[in-house]
Amino acid sequence: MSSDKHFKYSPSVIIYPLLILFSIWLVFWFQVRVDSGIKNYGIHPQKVEGLLGIITSPFLHGDINHIYHNSIPLFVLSLALFYFYRRIAWKVLLFSVLITGLLTWLIADKGNHIGASGVVYALVSFIFFKGVMAKHFRLIAVSLLVIFLYGSMIWYVFPIKDGMSWEGHLSGLLTGLIFAVIFRNNIAKPERYLWEKPSYNEKDDPFMKHFDEDGNFIENLEPEIELEDESASKLEGQKRNTNINYIYKSKDD
Repeated sequence: MSSDKHFKYSPSVIIYPLLILFSIWLVFWFQVRVDSGIKNYGIHPQKVEGLLGIITSPFLHGDINHIYHNSIPLFVLSLALFYFYRRIAWKVLLFSVLITGLLTWLIADKGNHIGASGVVYALVSFIFFKGVMAKHFRLIAVSLLVIFLYGSMIWYVFPIKDGMSWEGHLSGLLTGLIFAVIFRNNIAKPERYLWEKPSYNEKDDPFMKHFDEDGNFIENLEPEIELEDESASKLEGQKRNTNINYIYKSKDD
């Protein structure tokens, strides 16, 4: 797929990230105003009842600062995902939630793990590694931009801060890398000019036929038209049967 067809704007590029953000804030509103107990439905490692948190944890947050710091990168990264990788965006997003949550459930030691930060790390990782693997100038530029904006997040995949789910961050980082490898062939192909193709032969190039061996322009070069035998014979017959009649009028008419 050419990059022009791949990188095509549509309203869904903005609508989907906004809907995701709205759903997270709606759950937070419910948590604050109606039932604060839903905050306990996070990921509880190695416990059967904690498996439910794989699905629910991205929608739950500890306080306003927690959801605020996750909302901005989630929205920005979702925009990039749906614009540059729209064909696989939902697969990456949904499976990132599931795989990140499952890995957190497996490797974490204790606690109640909540928040969308694991998904944020998965998107950062996916967009960065996917752009590098694609070798497409636009996707590489996006990868560098992501690193510029969120590169400092890498430190939080280590246990350097109490009360922060570094296991969830590490799980998201690994999940994004895994999906970048899985979908490494599903990329936009950069446009290639005729002379960049391996099968290019300068003698067959219609444009180059307008120049001689010394590079001089050949004037009055008739274009070559390839016709099938039947079409060619019909055209030749039409030329023979064509009569041109000239009608002259006197100046007095």
